[in-house]
Amino acid sequence: MSLADLTRNSYHVGINASQWLDLCKLWVKQKGSSQDSSNVGPVISETTLKLCGTYDADPVLQGYLKEALCSGLLPISVFVANFLQVANSSEIHSASTLDRLCRLALDAHYASNLPPFGSLLSLTAPQSTVLSTVHDALVFLRNAYSFPQSKFHRLSASASELVTLLLSCTTNIPHIPTTQAMMYLGEANDILHTIRLSSDVRQALETFALSLSLLIGDDAKAEREAQLIHTMQLGLGRNDVLGSNTEADTVTCSLLLQSLVTSRAGDYGAGSDLEAVALLMGTIRWTSWAPAVFYTQILLAALTCVAGSSPRDAREDSFFIWKAFVLGRLPRLLHMLEKTLERHGTNEHHAMHSAIASVLQHSELLARCDKVQPRARNRELGLEDSNIQKPFFGQLMQQLRVAELIDQQFVVTMDPTLANESMSRLQSEAAEHNCTLENYLESKLTAESSEVDLQAVLDRIRGEPGSHHFFAAAVRRCLTAHFRTGDLEVLSHLMKILYTHEFALDILSLHLKISDVLFDAIHLLTDYDCETVGDPQTASSHLGNIVLFVQVVLTKFRISASTLKKGDKVLRTDFLRSSRVYHLDDLPLEAKSVFPAWFKAIFDSSSDNGIDDAIFRPRTLLQMSATLFSQACVARQENRIDIDALRNGISYFLEPLLNWTLVGVVHAMLFEIQQRGFAATHPLEVLRSLLLAPNCPRVVLRLCSPNILRLICSKRAQVVNPGILDVEAIKALAFQTLGLKKDGRAAAQEASSIPPETFLHFPRREIREAFMLARERKGLHIDVARCLTIVTPTKFLLLVWSELCAAASLGEIETCRRLATFVLVTPRSGAPPLLPLFVHSVLPILIARIDQQTSDVNASIDLMVTIVSTVLSAALHLEWAIQAVCSEQKAMAGQTSAMIARKLASDLRAQKTSSQTSAVMLQRLSSLSTFIANFPVFMP
Repeated sequence: MSLADLTRNSYHVGINASQWLDLCKLWVKQKGSSQDSSNVGPVISETTLKLCGTYDADPVLQGYLKEALCSGLLPISVFVANFLQVANSSEIHSASTLDRLCRLALDAHYASNLPPFGSLLSLTAPQSTVLSTVHDALVFLRNAYSFPQSKFHRLSASASELVTLLLSCTTNIPHIPTTQAMMYLGEANDILHTIRLSSDVRQALETFALSLSLLIGDDAKAEREAQLIHTMQLGLGRNDVLGSNTEADTVTCSLLLQSLVTSRAGDYGAGSDLEAVALLMGTIRWTSWAPAVFYTQILLAALTCVAGSSPRDAREDSFFIWKAFVLGRLPRLLHMLEKTLERHGTNEHHAMHSAIASVLQHSELLARCDKVQPRARNRELGLEDSNIQKPFFGQLMQQLRVAELIDQQFVVTMDPTLANESMSRLQSEAAEHNCTLENYLESKLTAESSEVDLQAVLDRIRGEPGSHHFFAAAVRRCLTAHFRTGDLEVLSHLMKILYTHEFALDILSLHLKISDVLFDAIHLLTDYDCETVGDPQTASSHLGNIVLFVQVVLTKFRISASTLKKGDKVLRTDFLRSSRVYHLDDLPLEAKSVFPAWFKAIFDSSSDNGIDDAIFRPRTLLQMSATLFSQACVARQENRIDIDALRNGISYFLEPLLNWTLVGVVHAMLFEIQQRGFAATHPLEVLRSLLLAPNCPRVVLRLCSPNILRLICSKRAQVVNPGILDVEAIKALAFQTLGLKKDGRAAAQEASSIPPETFLHFPRREIREAFMLARERKGLHIDVARCLTIVTPTKFLLLVWSELCAAASLGEIETCRRLATFVLVTPRSGAPPLLPLFVHSVLPILIARIDQQTSDVNASIDLMVTIVSTVLSAALHLEWAIQAVCSEQKAMAGQTSAMIARKLASDLRAQKTSSQTSAVMLQRLSSLSTFIANFPVFMP
């Protein structure tokens, strides 16, 4: 038995701290190790802290740690290092637990009567380790102030005390790399500027920052200040702080393209023609780039995103989507943009020629794109796709020629190997049938083709990005025609193809507005009356495929709105994701009238009548299917039905007639198990029978597997660890369905080793990773919508500001401006507008903080002026682009930029006598000539 197992088992069987310590000493003696052995302390510390993450604030675990620290079995320095790592991770989220653990370290230090460099830090620790521990402590201090104040803990005070003691060990900072020193300095300055610290910790932190500043040297500081001054460019006319001001800007364009792709099903995603073009148009206006420069940046950013994509297992998810977008969609969007520019007086026919000539000079980037193209999958499928052998940029030039952005003569001049261009296989087949590619694909999708023939056609579509536009057009035309006629058989066949082959949905989302397709499908489900057709049960089966299609689309593209609107008509979507278990008296009126008949037909073994056609109502069945199974579990528990009746009812729902209702049923059973634990034997039996049945639809497994794993792999489930009812088999099946492992059993065995998602730390990590990728000149992305589901918009914006300050202290002002513009100005479906919230709510908080600072505040004010002027100008240009391209007046940020600017100018003038920061901001904004031209309300 290992020392970790001894600790865990002792805790679970209730052994007290002194007895546990005796057992540990006996274990050390039997193993022939000394108490001071280098691996004893870390094992005890890591194991006990991990248990603390599962059992918050447990006094027994704190007793273990206290005994180990007092006895010397666990060195204080080892515990401090491990504690800081755990505190900055996702393992412990309780402020009171963190406070008590921090106090343990502090109390042990004071009891030792040793200086900090001898107790909190080992005497033999090198200064690099000391600095690393101090940095972890600073991160812990920042996180401690993010918790709400409470009378149940004094986490911020404890963290401040620990930081002060650790900083006292940094009196002799060695020569370290300038980049590392600047990172530590940026962290220290950010805390000094954003947190109201006690006088002791502030004095210690200022001394530490001063030491780092002296270490960095005057040259590095001067260079950073020069970058700041250069970026601000105050009073330099047209190129002040408004546009991107650089012709080597892949950050702005990669963020734009990432937004188009990741939000492709939204109102401003790649699938929305006019809105997507408006975003491109707004970027040109804001950056003041000539078309040739803009095309160069867009192509470089697109290639950077392709080079940064990668296959995942055998599915090539990331690479496929980027290849489909860059080759199949982007050329057509750029063609629409060029036509829009021509309508507004910009006519540069050879702009793309110049862009391609510039891009071809980036040979290393082009080589990375060629390297990432996966060939294994195509060989496995036996595809004869000649495109996969061609250089990626050569394929892109071909698609740009098809989009009429360049001509064939130019293509041959740039790449002579493209002189003898031949038709793709799909184009050849369409020509053989004497029809257009769109008509040919439509015939293949609607005909009663064999499964093998259909799969072959879909694989060819997948491998030929040039066909994606025609595939989407064929699907759109087919859906429009049959939605109009209500032909369920054709719609059911087509929608089953789409939800079965997920890549087909990805293609559609890049080329057409998914929300329109979704609206038409839900409209059909809402209005369809099975009683008006000759065979309601067949109609119900056809409707089932439409239901599953809608559920897949809602889940895949994270469409959470409870309603969809098209024109003046509004439809509800909640009945399609219903997993609510109703009390029988609370059932919707229509469901209440048919519920007894359904329960008798499904779960009453004495009923021989089967399911009456008159009770087939798809919407009603979706609403009450979870309640049917819940009532069946209750009846089984009360012995009103036997196990055979329950299993017979389950078998009904596994048939095509009803299996499209199972998503809500599975989620309801999972919720029941979550509430009652694994003692909920009948819901577990239902879950096992449904999920492990060979005829359970794979699409149901795909939709439910994330929640299945979330429950089964939870800490609570791991502690219970029941070996009954095929829990491990269900877990393996869920992993296998999601494609996380080829071997589902192996995946299940590894489930317990997968760390929980660091939800609360995701927003900060997302922003920091964006800065890191920008430094490495890679394609970057910030999932703002997901961040806003984890923290409130105000807290998120304050977090963004703190990270911008840290990056600005390192001289990364340009990246700060571009990231801030993307976060605050880019419109997002389903997310609140952030620009007015930042200007009206967050900015006053930041101004008040700066007013309270006693140190130099010029850098913070300069950054604030830069961001405010940039985002307001970018919002103005985007509003103009939306109006010009979409022919409609929209306030993208909830308010027009003019309204936001007017309110800001009024607030700054009202506060300038009492706030030095407001006065300086007003003065500097008033000195920006282009900003004044756009927003004359700021004229002095």
